[in-house]
Amino acid sequence: MQTPAASPNDVTERPRLWRRFSGDDWAAFDALPPRLRQRLQEHSYDGWAVNALMLWRLFRRRTGSSARAERRLLNHIDRCEALERQDFAAAHAAHWGTPLPHQAAGATVLRYDAARPRRQGRAARLTPTP
Repeated sequence: MQTPAASPNDVTERPRLWRRFSGDDWAAFDALPPRLRQRLQEHSYDGWAVNALMLWRLFRRRTGSSARAERRLLNHIDRCEALERQDFAAAHAAHWGTPLPHQAAGATVLRYDAARPRRQGRAARLTPTP
């Protein structure tokens, strides 16, 4: 599979770190289990759904269990994201001579809190209930 052209908006170190496989990102995203789709939505950068689907299928074959494959991929995504943030911070410091501002401030990546219900969009709040 060919790697798609890098987006001019992607200024991270990702093209140097990873190989992005081509394919239909939306179809790949829709084919993933719900927990994996949510985690990709929360990813600091573009989650590359085609790569995630390929890995999920590989992990499912190797583990023989969808649940184990899902946990394994969630852990893998977390490790990759941490490596990406670390590499981006190092490149930022090398280029600008200062630490990445949100890391210097000790900020964390925002995630959905499973214990709290998600906010509904404006349209959902304005829709009358029967």
